[in-house]
Amino acid sequence: MNEDPNEDAVDEIVRSGPGGALAVAAVATAIVIGSWFVFYFAVFLPRGVIQ
Repeated sequence: MNEDPNEDAVDEIVRSGPGGALAVAAVATAIVIGSWFVFYFAVFLPRGVIQ
């Protein structure tokens, strides 16, 4: 069986976990929540209470 010399490097990367994916998800969530606050304060509040 011929093992790939990069297999150890791949194993180390997989062991380190999904840190980058979690960071991307956190940034995307922060952008969505920030956009919601911008719309809330810039669009909904200036219109006032619905009569």
